[in-house]
Amino acid sequence: MKIKNVVSSLLLILAMGIMPGNAQNTQMPQQQKVEVNDAELAKFAEAFQKMRLANQEAQQKMMQIIQEKGMELQRFNEVHQAQQNPDSDVKMTADEKEKYKEIVAEFQALQPSFQKRMEDIISESGLTVDRYQELAMALRSDQELQQRLKDILQK
Repeated sequence: MKIKNVVSSLLLILAMGIMPGNAQNTQMPQQQKVEVNDAELAKFAEAFQKMRLANQEAQQKMMQIIQEKGMELQRFNEVHQAQQNPDSDVKMTADEKEKYKEIVAEFQALQPSFQKRMEDIISESGLTVDRYQELAMALRSDQELQQRLKDILQK
């Protein structure tokens, strides 16, 4: 569903706030293998699952904000994509531009509480934010670690 993709991408932008040094600007050289025992990977899995749930709740909240502002989800998607692409030929009314600005402002207002919730979930699982990020980065390229995580998540 296209709408969820936009909302998910907005959530991803919000979630990036928990990444020191802004991960988008950080280019990692060849990832070295990260040593992680099963207990630590289980902590990561617990945090990961709780973060997915929190993400779903935040998505619902964001969709509710869009609807409360009187904008259709599909139209918000179109307007959002147009705002991201200066070459877009999507026409917007002044009312739509105003609603869009209000919605984005509310999303930005949610960011600190969303960020705090993510940090709390990580620390409650027994990991630091830095270690969680290190494991998340390692999981992107380490297939063995991915399989170990998958096994834990399926238990």
